[in-house]
Amino acid sequence: MKNLCLFALLICCSVFAQAQQLVVGLSGNGYVTRQQGGAQITENGVAQWTNPQSVVSVYFYLHQPTTADLSLLAKGHAEIKVSYGKKSFNVQLHSDDFTQVPVGSIDVRQAGYVRIDLQGVSKQGEHFGEIKQLIADRVAGKSNYVKDFSDYWGRRGPSVHLAYALPEGDTEWFYNEVTVPKEGETMHSYYMAAGFGEGYFGMQYNSPTERRILFSVWSPFDTQNPKDIPDDQKIKMLRRGKEVHIGEFGNEGAGGQSYLKYPWKAGRTYKFLMQVRPDGKGNTVYTAYFYATEEKEWRLIASFLRPQTDTWYRHPHSFLENFNPEQGYLSRKVLFGNQWARSKEGQWTRLTDATFTHDATANAKVRLDYQGGKTRDNRFYLKMGGFFNESVPMGTKFHAEPAGHAPEIDWKALEQL
Repeated sequence: MKNLCLFALLICCSVFAQAQQLVVGLSGNGYVTRQQGGAQITENGVAQWTNPQSVVSVYFYLHQPTTADLSLLAKGHAEIKVSYGKKSFNVQLHSDDFTQVPVGSIDVRQAGYVRIDLQGVSKQGEHFGEIKQLIADRVAGKSNYVKDFSDYWGRRGPSVHLAYALPEGDTEWFYNEVTVPKEGETMHSYYMAAGFGEGYFGMQYNSPTERRILFSVWSPFDTQNPKDIPDDQKIKMLRRGKEVHIGEFGNEGAGGQSYLKYPWKAGRTYKFLMQVRPDGKGNTVYTAYFYATEEKEWRLIASFLRPQTDTWYRHPHSFLENFNPEQGYLSRKVLFGNQWARSKEGQWTRLTDATFTHDATANAKVRLDYQGGKTRDNRFYLKMGGFFNESVPMGTKFHAEPAGHAPEIDWKALEQL
């Protein structure tokens, strides 16, 4: 009997030792998921919370089932509802200073992302108060959420990439087909189809009324401000497509940028053709063409010269990213198919191998909602955001069957665009 009691005591002590407290900051893990105009996520958490229809959602990942005691670090004079699934608690706030307010206990029955919703019930004054942290006590096992990391990048969610393997020799052209499925069509996304060592080329969903085909080339000068680039290292425009805007970009390196406003549609496939060719004078020319499916014709986006660069096409890749931190709770998906490379001698090669990679946000494990893979119809896909549970390891390799026909291109017609 003594041995059984001792064994039970050891188990209790072990469980107690493994239990932990999670301090989940809303500045990095919270989103206004309904009625976005009625509340804001700031560096101190939820603020300017005025609309009772607004819902603030907090996300964190648990690696095993557990019971958790929830509380809020909050201030204000209001009643708010805290919900987990079908279970909810009404909580009273009665403080002008941030105070830890008990909420209640929840049972998390399976590993994965946990979503806690906050909604205003009644308030004294204009606001439902301010919420700085969600605190979960007695949590068993490991957890992941945005902590000791940039709130901005954490809330944007992980960027995901596919790197395509080139054949031996010098490659001049890269061809790719991109389709955004309806379930992956989310505003403020960049579906980048034809990246290269010095820039990228793809399509964006910018606003309810605007979509773009975007092509950018980095300057060889290392800066975040395009105004700092010396004249002899600036990206120079050689050709410009019809209705294409030419400008500069910064903050993620700096260089030349071009875009065409074009109403691409989810569910339709678009073709991207990218050329990289040295000019023999110590510079390299980058030229981007987009096949407008609705118009059934190729369109020139732009041709840029990058000084102090002597290279053929290198590092063909695609990526998917969200560029609005307020929408990191929404999922995005894109399909890429029928990749081809054309050598400087004019030989087409079907590309069949891709390697999945991700960014620092995923590498830090503050977000686990990232994925890549191969579809049943022999295409590759990327997916990120939305707090889904099935992630794919960094460096996973995918193989497509060498099916399809080489692109049929009227090269002389392209040169005249």
